[in-house]
Amino acid sequence: MDKITNTRILKAVFPGKYIQGEDAIAELPDLVKLLGKNGLILASPTVKSKILPKFTPKDSQNWIHVEEFHGECCEKELKRLLEIINSKKIDILVGMGGGKTIDTAKIAADRANIPVIIVPTIASTDAPCSGCAVIYTENGIFDSVYYQKMNPQVVLVDMNVIAQAPVRFLVAGMGDALATWFEAKSCERTMSANVCGGYSTMAGLNLAKLCYDTLLRFGSAARLANEMKIVTPALSHIVEANTLLSGIGFESSGLAAAHSIHNGLTALYETHSFYHGEKVAFGVLTGLHLTDALPSEMATVYSFCEEIGLPTTFTDIGITDVSRSKLIEVASKACAPTEGIHHEAGMITSDIVVNAMIAADAMGKNRKINF
Repeated sequence: MDKITNTRILKAVFPGKYIQGEDAIAELPDLVKLLGKNGLILASPTVKSKILPKFTPKDSQNWIHVEEFHGECCEKELKRLLEIINSKKIDILVGMGGGKTIDTAKIAADRANIPVIIVPTIASTDAPCSGCAVIYTENGIFDSVYYQKMNPQVVLVDMNVIAQAPVRFLVAGMGDALATWFEAKSCERTMSANVCGGYSTMAGLNLAKLCYDTLLRFGSAARLANEMKIVTPALSHIVEANTLLSGIGFESSGLAAAHSIHNGLTALYETHSFYHGEKVAFGVLTGLHLTDALPSEMATVYSFCEEIGLPTTFTDIGITDVSRSKLIEVASKACAPTEGIHHEAGMITSDIVVNAMIAADAMGKNRKINF
């Protein structure tokens, strides 16, 4: 007879190496050589046209294959990339660009059983460090989460590149990172499993809290630095929070309402022009109403969102024609049986989520009028 145990297994995951600093990209050729012999960079269009031409290793101008990302992390794009990997006998893949480029590289490398190096050029999500990725339909609607066997072997963050990116990306990254502590706290409260299939370690939970504290302390100053296109300690702290602290925090401590509501919002076409972190931020506010957060905590989070420019109303995420039937569509997707929203305390239904969304929007509107 199998032994029955109630022991909780703690699990945490991390990238193999995390490297962040000015001119850090100069380390890329040596890292590629460390892990393979025939490399390929999957580059976003911006990376291919503006960043890679400025970067030429000393030994060769043709040191690695470059393939342009086609814009969506979907099965069609993954199939195309895997065919290139197989035909060129690629043994090390580099994903360079934003969240969807990075996710595509992570999934393709996992399916090809080769190592992956992630070089984010914007700090807009916590995707770079994680061992999971989101697959969308060709039309940009959330489809599923794909879990890789391992986290990326290397995450390489060049602060000079990040500082030149549009401010909206950094702000969106702060929206994504904002969810980390609240979702970790919910999972801890309800003893829910994390993304690793275990339960949070003290390290995961405390890094999630450090992520939140860092956002509140340095978020505004980091935004100003990014607007001026300069690297400052505040900007470096926020890039680390958006990328490393949030990446480890969400994966090793768990997901809850905020990301589920994001996934639900992707069902509405009008939200597709808004970034992942912007929709997650509205999910955080909805989650506060859903979980009966203290008024003081709500005021702190709303103030933070307002100060750095994150959405606080339906209009801010493109939903101008609001109807309950439309919101039910969002809530139904958010409440799918596999969604992390069920890590929240109590019974969660579509109607309850719709009411929380309406409350979040109403408070956001009221604050705009009165402040």
